[in-house]
Amino acid sequence: MSNFDEREKEFEARFKHDQEFRFKVTARRNRLLGLWAAERMGLSGEAAESYAKSVVAAEFERGGDRHVIDKVGADLAAKGQNATPAQLEAELKRFADRARDQLMAE
Repeated sequence: MSNFDEREKEFEARFKHDQEFRFKVTARRNRLLGLWAAERMGLSGEAAESYAKSVVAAEFERGGDRHVIDKVGADLAAKGQNATPAQLEAELKRFADRARDQLMAE
């Protein structure tokens, strides 16, 4: 195998790893956001976990992060807990950093 072929394989492996890591960070970030929102809505235990799973799933339905922000914002508003899209984006960023740190520590 030539050096070029070896480099190509290494690049492909690194790209695959990076994509998997980003996926895990996004899923964990959304779970953390879901748990945070659930607490603000007065949910706990299984109800909070279920809600967090619905936030993780929202990423894949349509619109990605925008759909997550819209969903959580609407759910919070329905429970009388208003949050602006800018506030939710800031929470997403905060939880993304936390999720990345958690995954790097594993």
